[in-house]
Amino acid sequence: MRHLKHGRKLNRTTSHRAATLRSLACSLIEHEAITTTVPKAKEARRFVERLITTARKGTLAARRRVASRLGDEVAAKKLVEDVAPRFAERPGGYTRVVKLAKRRVGDATQLARLELVEKREKEKKKKK
Repeated sequence: MRHLKHGRKLNRTTSHRAATLRSLACSLIEHEAITTTVPKAKEARRFVERLITTARKGTLAARRRVASRLGDEVAAKKLVEDVAPRFAERPGGYTRVVKLAKRRVGDATQLARLELVEKREKEKKKKK
């Protein structure tokens, strides 16, 4: 039984899984939306939402913790300075997973789009 076991293994070793989640998180922070498989998107969502919650504090310790979890100083800086302030008033739920109708060509697996809920200001202006 898997009682009290959380998270998906994604058919990877621990180090490979951690590297995959870091890579997905950095891409999401950089591009603010990524397309991946549904299980990876759901796991990356857990990882990124915890990072955003930490980054919202804005302290030096929070900045260092985010940088150590991401392993990328540029992504950590963008997260703390650009992304986290957008969610200052939001109590949680910073990302959304949208299942796509199309499937991947190679193995027909279900794809999903992982995106930040709050878009950048210039993207909002483009829509208007």
